[in-house]
Amino acid sequence: MIRRLGLVGLFVLVQACPALADGVSGLALYGTPKYPADASHLDYADPAAPKGGALRLAVVGAFDSLNPFILRGVAAAGGGMVFDTLTEGTSDEPFSEYGRLAETIEVAPDRSWVAYTLRPQARFHDGTPVTVEDVIWSFETLRDQGHPQYRLYYANVAKAEQIGPNAVRFLFTGTGNRELPLIMGQLPVLPKHAFTKDHPFNATTLTPLIGSGPYEVAEVDAGRTISYRRVKDWWGQDLAFSHGRYNFDTIRYDYYRDADVAFEAFKAGAIDVRVENSAKNWATGYESPAVADGRIVREEIKHQDPQGMQGFVFNTRRPVFQDRRVREALAWLFDFEWTRTNLMYGQYQRTTSFFSNSELAAEGPPTPAELAILEPYRGREPDPVFSQAFVPPATDGSGTIRQNLRTALDLLAKAGWGLRDGKLVNQASGAPLTFEILLDQPIYDRITQPYLRNLARAGITANVRMVDSAQYQNRLNAFDFDMIMDTIGQSLSPGNEQREYWTSAAASQDGSLNRAGVHDPVVDELVDKLIAAPDRDTLVATTRALDRVLLWNWYVIPQWHNDRHRIAYWNRFGHPATPARYGLPFESTWWVDSAKDAALHR
Repeated sequence: MIRRLGLVGLFVLVQACPALADGVSGLALYGTPKYPADASHLDYADPAAPKGGALRLAVVGAFDSLNPFILRGVAAAGGGMVFDTLTEGTSDEPFSEYGRLAETIEVAPDRSWVAYTLRPQARFHDGTPVTVEDVIWSFETLRDQGHPQYRLYYANVAKAEQIGPNAVRFLFTGTGNRELPLIMGQLPVLPKHAFTKDHPFNATTLTPLIGSGPYEVAEVDAGRTISYRRVKDWWGQDLAFSHGRYNFDTIRYDYYRDADVAFEAFKAGAIDVRVENSAKNWATGYESPAVADGRIVREEIKHQDPQGMQGFVFNTRRPVFQDRRVREALAWLFDFEWTRTNLMYGQYQRTTSFFSNSELAAEGPPTPAELAILEPYRGREPDPVFSQAFVPPATDGSGTIRQNLRTALDLLAKAGWGLRDGKLVNQASGAPLTFEILLDQPIYDRITQPYLRNLARAGITANVRMVDSAQYQNRLNAFDFDMIMDTIGQSLSPGNEQREYWTSAAASQDGSLNRAGVHDPVVDELVDKLIAAPDRDTLVATTRALDRVLLWNWYVIPQWHNDRHRIAYWNRFGHPATPARYGLPFESTWWVDSAKDAALHR
């Protein structure tokens, strides 16, 4: 998800985030930003929070690079804390951003360009100033040599040019792209002087990169642990939005090969905070003296985060999954109700949208506004898109799926598949229907195995391939898989990033997030319309229309989502009284409570 910078009015010169004495102001994509010019801090940060102490976190997998901007390698966790961007978003607004490296922002009336003036006090960690030359070099380098996502983000940016001693302007290839001026504010600015022939930008490296953010790399043990230390003389520490944030002196990420081992490390006190993603662990795994006596605190925090889509994702580049009827048939064989009762302890909700837990989700039959957008595509998309609510196949939860099996086999027969000696084979070629589900977390195997048994009842041979995190990422980048379990995250203001998720151009771009291989001109047009939406109502209607097209084409088998953060932590921290509405930014807003810490270690 890319962060978003909004716009107010037409041709404006805005004080985006001046020095503390002058307060801050911001911009919103729609409406008015929450924080006024005289705001002193974010509502979900406590300006009285003390600095100091350490935070220890766990990551499952491994890493082999400290460069998060390229396709090659697996980047270490936490790298975003090292690099500043031109603007920053907040976690209690859906569409607003405020200046970070940028002090002023200028936008053309037709949105054909956006310009930023840099703060004179902005510095990289080596003491050199952040310059316009660095901004232009970062943009061009990320576009030309960075991860393919940057080429998609910046596809409609014609060029960047210096227009003053400390000002840069980005010129666009067209007008009317409401979000593109916003995306440019999210540009990470890197030091041009730090990259040389001997230290090229596009190489994986375990040498820390120089940034301008609140933290810098302190210690690296390749693949095992990485520690960051707070920059004591950080240039941005007096900005209003920095008050009460970035409180830990050190943040350390320890890597574990297995999620169960990471859980045991937390219970043993080697890890401080755990966001629990396992329903089984949350229901049964915290029965310990430390929980009973309050040394470990468990909380469920209701949130309003869009949950996107988690599901089994078909790689439609594979011939076996190119028929929509086959994909739908396989969805009828996934028994969510049995899984929820027997494996997830009654937790989670069934996902029925790519934009779940938000107003963007398509619900019920299409509204008149949605139909007006969809009508030109009648005959090019499945008929239910235009008339029906999308409801995934359901069961009674008993584990008996006889009716679902019958429906699946009927669909498969229409697609040219039939049973022969107990195996489902293609009626024309005689080839069996077989595929592989690629996983990198053993915890997902317990979810997948019951599905494999249901597939076997239909004569389908499927198996699980478990690989390590590095191999998994490499195979995702090359689309070298049949099916995966994936989560497609979304924001409250979808826009240009949808090109990377769904468009035909992204389908053939290694490393893109279009892992399903969606290659549909209708989807391409809907994404363009979404990006150009002139107001919030149009954005919502267009997103729902896109949602319907994606759902009824069965690119995924929807699984589940949760509307609560489940978090467990050792009782040595303080946190703001007002939580963030979106996300769980404990790394940047919590602090070590010295009294609790002392009591815990007595």
